[in-house]
Amino acid sequence: MKWAKVEEIPSYDSNIFLKTQLVGVEAMNARNFREIKGMAYTRRKYMGGIPGSKIVKFTMGNPNRDFPITVELVSLMEGNIRHNALEAARIAANRTLEPLGRDNFMLKIVPYPHQVLREHKRINVAQADRFQEGMKLAYGKPSGIAAAVKRGKTIMRAKVNEVNLAEAKHALKKASDKFPVPCRIIIKKN
Repeated sequence: MKWAKVEEIPSYDSNIFLKTQLVGVEAMNARNFREIKGMAYTRRKYMGGIPGSKIVKFTMGNPNRDFPITVELVSLMEGNIRHNALEAARIAANRTLEPLGRDNFMLKIVPYPHQVLREHKRINVAQADRFQEGMKLAYGKPSGIAAAVKRGKTIMRAKVNEVNLAEAKHALKKASDKFPVPCRIIIKKN
């Protein structure tokens, strides 16, 4: 998305917001990091300033009990899933399964966010294009972490009884809405 020049906006008034919009600079959104590009960038001992993971827990519920049914959320496309998307999906799914009781389900986030995402910082002031053109394909500094997920790999796994199958499917459907890649729910009998 390119920012429009102030002269091109049809209903221009002397609004400060319109005057401070950047010209020719693209905002760094999550869609910029969705695709897996190049080699993995994971060696943390050589890097500094990596933000920590927002994922609080990877396993919720009762992991020691044997459940008859496993419901899995599988990726249909390869891509990066940021750590805050994994945490948002965990919260959404856990909130749906919590009313069943903590002993009646097991929810697990499978991938770990190893991939370090980099962003080349740009000046965020009015008329920044005069001061900074910026290099193409600049290296950038660490701005977040993500899990690189391949096609057909499991992202989340829920284990429940046959009575609670509908709630588990609904929980993983809510979780799939938080991810940048399309997903499918698969039901397996243990």
